[in-house]
Amino acid sequence: MNQKEDICQHKLMVTRDTLEVIQGKWRIPIIIALTFGEKRFGELQRDIADISPKMLSQELKALETNKIITRTLYDSMPVTVEYSLTPLGKSMKNLLNEILNWGVHFRKEIIGK
Repeated sequence: MNQKEDICQHKLMVTRDTLEVIQGKWRIPIIIALTFGEKRFGELQRDIADISPKMLSQELKALETNKIITRTLYDSMPVTVEYSLTPLGKSMKNLLNEILNWGVHFRKEIIGK
């Protein structure tokens, strides 16, 4: 392989890594909801319309596995669990802003709103 092919392969690899972490209908909305601060499970479910408890739980576990969010368990009665962004999750700020800006542009161009 030449240098251009190496660079291309590297860019493709890291892009796939990124997409693996943020793929799906729910992960970016969960991350965006958590940019507004720590939230409990029920708060996330209220913020994100139409997500089932099972799907929210699965996506939270995946985001936690990928070190995008952290789950904090408080020893209270009843037990309280809060989710928040890790420093790695917070580092997605520019990416999220670009996705949001592109979404606004898309709506104007395609949907007309």
